[in-house]
Amino acid sequence: METITPIISFRDFSFQYFSQSEPTLYNINLDIYPGEKILIVGPSGCGKSTLAHCINGLIPFSYKGTITGSLLIDGKDASKDNLFDRSKRIGTVLQDSDGQFVGLTVGEDIAFSLENDRIEQSAMKETVQKVADMVDMGTLLNSSPFELSGGQKQRTALAGVMVDDVEVLLFDEPLANLDPLTGKTAIDLIDRIQKDYHKTILIIEHRLEDVLYRHVDRIIVISDGRIVSDSTPDELISSDTLQKLGNREPLYATALKYAGVTLTPDLHPGYLETLDVDKIREPLTEWHTSRPPHEEKVPGNIILSVQNLYFQYTSKRKILQDISFDIQRGEMVSIVGTNGAGKSTLAKVLCGFVKEDSGSVYFNGENIKDWTIKERSLKIGYVMQNPNQMISKAMIYDEVALGLQIRKYPEDEIRQKVEHALKICGLYPMRNWPISALSFGQKKRVTIASMLVMDPEILILDEPTAGQDYRHYTDIMEFLRGLNRQGITIIMITHDMHLMLEYTPHAIVIAGGKKIGDDSSVAVLTNASLAERANLKLTSLYELATRVGLSDPQGFVQQFIDYEEANRHEV
Repeated sequence: METITPIISFRDFSFQYFSQSEPTLYNINLDIYPGEKILIVGPSGCGKSTLAHCINGLIPFSYKGTITGSLLIDGKDASKDNLFDRSKRIGTVLQDSDGQFVGLTVGEDIAFSLENDRIEQSAMKETVQKVADMVDMGTLLNSSPFELSGGQKQRTALAGVMVDDVEVLLFDEPLANLDPLTGKTAIDLIDRIQKDYHKTILIIEHRLEDVLYRHVDRIIVISDGRIVSDSTPDELISSDTLQKLGNREPLYATALKYAGVTLTPDLHPGYLETLDVDKIREPLTEWHTSRPPHEEKVPGNIILSVQNLYFQYTSKRKILQDISFDIQRGEMVSIVGTNGAGKSTLAKVLCGFVKEDSGSVYFNGENIKDWTIKERSLKIGYVMQNPNQMISKAMIYDEVALGLQIRKYPEDEIRQKVEHALKICGLYPMRNWPISALSFGQKKRVTIASMLVMDPEILILDEPTAGQDYRHYTDIMEFLRGLNRQGITIIMITHDMHLMLEYTPHAIVIAGGKKIGDDSSVAVLTNASLAERANLKLTSLYELATRVGLSDPQGFVQQFIDYEEANRHEV
């Protein structure tokens, strides 16, 4: 029998940054074989990105530190490699696609590496067209990368690394900035690239369930710089590894455990499609029929009312068209829909950053048409999707304290509020760090903290948990829930269907600048037609209930949410 040589092989490998007092990776032993698709998961700061940097060459060529043990790539000692040669074998698609663009058009961006290699122009154009067609971008070569949707940007970045015919493709949180349906399309594309072009695929991602929409060979779980699990999806979902580490498991797996099902590999629980439903139908049905009915909450006073709102940036680019909705005081609401649907623009109108063309916005029954941005900011706090657009100070503490300092709060109160917000957002140990030393996700937490200290009546957050691991996601959302219990109304623009289901009973759905849904989150995520129109994804809870044949799949989803809510309060 022929022995297959690993394309990547770590042996007793450890790495410590020069700037750190402890190693980030400890004693890594890992083989990755040609053509495998590997998912790497673990909490933020566990070493996932450091492992990726060792593979793609950023360590040691850009990030310096001490290496012990060995790393072989294609059977050769990686320490004798150089970054240029490594990039020809291993291509990296970053979480933030904007940071990867170098060309003024899609075609120029894809051609960048070929230009550096001085490829003859006719051959270059042929290769660019071929690679662009692979990722379904062949008709957009003349478009600016910055005019593309999130999914199109990602495809362009992927083509830019595939143009070198790399052996390994490394994806760093490919789903972080994509709506659910575009995320499914991205996972489909990665799956097709692997199968059709026999690439080795490495995916670093917090959204485990969304990646498991398609087959992966193995899941590597990292914690505190060590590999704690290297197993198949069936084996991992059957174990308690994810729960022990505070990582999110698929919702359908959690539901099965609530119903008393003991998950084992022979049930094939790694994917919803392979789950042996015959063996779990009885306990799931029994749990469903034994749960109490859902109790509707009494409606409160309307704090925010939007009536017949229109807005467009140019005469040819209509963004918001006849948007109307009411939000009650103390609600938690999700605004969901396609990339580019107008969700973020709606938030900007509410905050006064841009002015509506027609229509009205009422706060506590008062038309706020003539309110200044400063006046609105005292009532409505806004956390933008891109943290770099909000940060103005060099140091973390100073950034979070800025709003309080402008309003001349006493220094003792500022420190108390700032430190509390930093602890909730997982940033307290870094309170004296420069912001330039932070990752994208950590910067996001700084901007959330800077709004939380202001105690606004309404808090609008644009993708508050994008790129966050489950532990920090839970910390932030539980803190927001605590604010909500104190009477603060929370509005979240999100692509995270878990967040929408678990934390926001009310959902407003926007597609093409129009409101196409305004209902409970459960009703939205169990409506196939609405989900398709808004690029959403039906919750796996609904799909589980449907596969098992439960009489009321929507009711089952609501029971799951109610059960989690009750248990959370008990804890």
